[in-house]
Amino acid sequence: MSEYSYLGHGGRTTQAADPGSWYVRRGRIGRRTYWLHYALPLWAASVAAIWADIALGTAWYTTSYESYGYYSYSTDVSFSGGPITLLASLALFAPSISAAVTRLHDTGRSGWFLLWGLVPIAGPIVLFVVVGCLAGESGRNRYDGAAYPGLREPQLATW
Repeated sequence: MSEYSYLGHGGRTTQAADPGSWYVRRGRIGRRTYWLHYALPLWAASVAAIWADIALGTAWYTTSYESYGYYSYSTDVSFSGGPITLLASLALFAPSISAAVTRLHDTGRSGWFLLWGLVPIAGPIVLFVVVGCLAGESGRNRYDGAAYPGLREPQLATW
């Protein structure tokens, strides 16, 4: 089997299943693959890490109570993770970026489009819509497997 195999829908190609393909991927992935194989598992792992930090008592959080009078008071709680959350975030950083870039490739955009995430408020919304909601380009685009120099098909010489 070649490095890229045909999915049979929409003419898209994807990397063949191997143990390391989840971590860093090339080519394109569709919305369904993105949500079921990347976004939801990464989100679940993050939530599990937060719960583990809270359950073990290793979470870093601060609380403050302020009283303004007889019946008026204010409570402020700030949670900033813990060692398990930190390790999970570091371990899941590369797969989340890789999945977002391959999803952007499916929509015909470069990985540099992720810089929209740096724009306050609007950036994450734009990325959510483009990465998670927009359909990919039908047919082949420049991010398919044949676009990589080592995977090009032989060209016939023309005179």
